[in-house]
Amino acid sequence: MLKILITIWCVVSKITLEKVTADKIEELSSLAYKIWRECFPGIISNEQIEYMLEKFQSVQAITKQIQTGYEYYFITCDGKTAGYTGIVVNSDGIFLSKIYLIDTFRGNGIASEAIRIIAKTGSPITLTVNRGNLRAIRAYEKMGFVKIREQKADIGSGFIMDDYVMQLN
Repeated sequence: MLKILITIWCVVSKITLEKVTADKIEELSSLAYKIWRECFPGIISNEQIEYMLEKFQSVQAITKQIQTGYEYYFITCDGKTAGYTGIVVNSDGIFLSKIYLIDTFRGNGIASEAIRIIAKTGSPITLTVNRGNLRAIRAYEKMGFVKIREQKADIGSGFIMDDYVMQLN
């Protein structure tokens, strides 16, 4: 769906999405562990963070996701890894499964530019966001995403994902 290397220029930075290949899955998983531990305290418990990392962002989990159609991309800014995104192309458009940035790169429009790259496909983009992640919700709304429903999912071990489903047409 997306080219292996997609580049745009913004005001002062070169933002690039680089497709994650099999030899980079371990690097991606390590990045996910770093970012989630920065991003989610105060939104979900540390126990849930660790559970979800193992369930969804371990090397094994990412490998399986890629084998079933997920596409992962490193987001780079001026050649430095700023974060990552994961998408699934389906009959309804694109499901933006993940988009996360290292703390020092947040608030600079990098995620917005990455989403604009993905939106150039012309397909509707759907995502889920934790209802307690107010910063992310505001950012998505600013980009034009609208809440279309609430969704709760039991992910095991007594943990629940309590999300909004949002869409950009």
